[in-house]
Formats: sequence, structure tokens, C-alpha cells
Amino acid sequence: MPILEFPPVEEADEHGLLAVGGDLHVSSLLLAYSNGIFPWPHEGYPMLWFAPAERAILDFDDFHIPSRLARYLKKVNYTFHINTDFAAVIHACRTSVRKRQQGTWITPEIEAAYTALHEAGHAHSFEARTPDGELVGGMYGVMIGRAFSGESMFFRAPHASKFVIVETVAYFRQHGMTWFDIEVMTPHMALFGAKEIPRAEFMRRLKQAIAQPPIPLPPPRRRRIPHSALFS
Repeated sequence: MPILEFPPVEEADEHGLLAVGGDLHVSSLLLAYSNGIFPWPHEGYPMLWFAPAERAILDFDDFHIPSRLARYLKKVNYTFHINTDFAAVIHACRTSVRKRQQGTWITPEIEAAYTALHEAGHAHSFEARTPDGELVGGMYGVMIGRAFSGESMFFRAPHASKFVIVETVAYFRQHGMTWFDIEVMTPHMALFGAKEIPRAEFMRRLKQAIAQPPIPLPPPRRRRIPHSALFS
């Protein structure tokens, strides 16, 4: 049965845990993300829902590309795509082997739930492909209004996931967005200038972003986006 209500985010404990149990129905996920809450499965527990006191975001005013990475990305022949194959992206995020990390929080249940959310038009994939169409990197996340929450990334070629971040930021900027949610800070995102902000500030930003009209995103079909002017 879909979740009908969450506790106020201010009731989250010191670890950010807000609620336990419930399902991953499309309406449950939309309710969660609309209220600054995200699911984070832990083995041996019912579904756990989090709203941490410090929320990690990528504010585009702080966004920067390290010079060595910028030089490398000028040379690559990756192409940027949106919603070409969401199922392949989330599956790659679930099955990719990551250094210093055992397993993944993306369970088969999560994979199925976010695929359903994609089919409902609220989850999207951002992809790096080679000229012959091979998927070599990607990210997926949830968009409500202009509030985007990045969920996970993967890469199969050097810096392909970083290429996706750079191109996604460029695309979002072109359509008037100024930041996106990354939920929990990682070294990968800190590289680009990500920061943590208090939950109250995050909720203020979230409310404003959700109230704005959505940006144009292609439906689940192949579409090539021109390479970012950031490297021209």
C-alpha cells in the first residue's frame, strides 16, 4: 500500500533516519522526494527513509571542473544522451564493482521501483556513450518540478561519469536550474564543488524548485545532446 504521510523531517534522528517501513510505490517515492526524504535500504531491515540534518548539494555557482579533468574531457569522444536507456543505467549502477565498497544499496527492489518511476516520467538517466553507441557511463535521479536528486553513477571508461556530471550541469543551466541535490557528500562530487547545507535551507530550496515548471527532458528514447560549450 502506498505511503500516505511521513513524519516532519525535523523528527529525523542524529543519523538522519526519519521513518522505517513502507513500500516503494511511485506515489510513495514522489511523496518522499517532495518532502526532502529519500529511501536508503540496509540489509536486514525494513525500508529506511532519511532526511539528514546536513544535505549535500551541487550549487552551480560553486561548480568547477579541475583543470586536469577539463584537459582530459576536451580530448574524449563521448556523446551525451538523456533517457536513452534508463534500465541499462540503473542496472549498471547496481552491478558495478566499486573500490572500497562492498555491495550496493541499490537492491533489485530499488531497481524495479525507480524503473517504474522513470516510466511514470519522474526518474531520468543521463548517459555517456562512445561514437558507436556503447554505454560507458551514466547517472540517474529523480526530478519533480525543477528539483533534481541525483541517486547513483557508474563508469566503464575513464572519467565517463565525470563527463556525465559536467554535461548534465550544462544542460540544467541552459534551462534555468541553479543547483541539484546529491543527498550525501562523496569525494567524487566534492571534486566539483559540492557542499553540505542545513536541512532548513535545503527544504527552502526544495520548495522553490518544486514549484517551478519542469525543464524539457526527452521521453525514454534515444536523443543526442550537443557536446557542452564548456569545452569549446
